[in-house]
Amino acid sequence: MSVVEVKKSADQRMQKSIETLKADLAKVRTGRAHPGILDHVMVEYYGNPTALSQVANVNLIDARTIGVQPFEKKMVAVIEKAIREADLGLNPATQGDIIRVPTPPLTEERRKEMVKLVKTEGEDAKIAIRNIRRDANESLKKLLKDKACSEDDERRAQDDVQKLTDKFVLEVDKLLTDKEKEVLTV
Repeated sequence: MSVVEVKKSADQRMQKSIETLKADLAKVRTGRAHPGILDHVMVEYYGNPTALSQVANVNLIDARTIGVQPFEKKMVAVIEKAIREADLGLNPATQGDIIRVPTPPLTEERRKEMVKLVKTEGEDAKIAIRNIRRDANESLKKLLKDKACSEDDERRAQDDVQKLTDKFVLEVDKLLTDKEKEVLTV
């Protein structure tokens, strides 16, 4: 592994941490209906736990209502039960073969809980990024020890890795600020 490969690997891994954070933040409810809220709901389908998106069509009916249309009629009751038991604070209602899931407006207390959750997700992302920096720096020290690079190259590469880390931590902070604003907006 070369100095360039270490930096490239660190950059790619940090980018994946940002993508993971974005996916996690998308699941946090903000008061508006969002099909992503139901992404992690698992449904019992022929004895196997299956993602809701695999057994039903999930879409928005209006700004505060999610529509879930199962591919099989017999799945309506199972899906409704799974959504109710997912501990999302949602109460689905069946209308024929469509399940309507109204999203209630968030209380001030619930919004503050959501902000805490968002901050926790952000801190986890920062920790992941710092761990990637540590791994990259260890790889660089190993290259120096194995005489695969000079001390100057190793020092410059460590500075570059630190700049990468700072850039991605700033991006995490920006994502958190945006999401907090979105959660606290009534």
